[in-house]
Amino acid sequence: MRHLRQGLGLLFLAGGIVYTGGLLAVLVVSQQDQRRPVDTIVVLGAAQYNGRPSPVLRARLDHALDLYREGLAPLIVVTGGVGRGDTTSEAMVGRRYLVARDVPAAAVVAQPQGRSTMTSMTAVAVWLRRRGLRRVLLVSDPFHTFRLRLEARRTALEAYTSPTESSPISDNPVLELRYLFAEGLKVPVAWVRGML
Repeated sequence: MRHLRQGLGLLFLAGGIVYTGGLLAVLVVSQQDQRRPVDTIVVLGAAQYNGRPSPVLRARLDHALDLYREGLAPLIVVTGGVGRGDTTSEAMVGRRYLVARDVPAAAVVAQPQGRSTMTSMTAVAVWLRRRGLRRVLLVSDPFHTFRLRLEARRTALEAYTSPTESSPISDNPVLELRYLFAEGLKVPVAWVRGML
């Protein structure tokens, strides 16, 4: 019985260390903006409502638009599948939003296959490889950027991150903490997936 308690204690301690390490990495990377010239800007999807981007998706799209206008990439790929009860993908809504803001239609690609960070990054990597593209600038909320780097490494992309500067999540400290703590759990899973 004593060995079982010691074993469980060590297991909880190890889990706590891994979680804390992941959380610290999320916090550090969330403050880094790696904007630079790349082959394409990739916008990670977020909710859309009846064909209109949610405030979170809109913040990501606006940030990608700024990066595009800075001349950092000739192409924007927008990700995100069709949510439960929806008929339009986040990717298609994002594409329409950017085209309506004078980004040429040929410069915006909707990649609607993914319903998670992992599946979106996998679909984007396949699409890019087929075109001989590899260097990407990933756009999402600050809390999300460390896991994006892990997923990009798993898919063999040369990836940099540029977090949104006007996310409604970042404007709400309680909500942001919730997302940060959730990322602390998701990061070790993404790291293990990248090692396999």
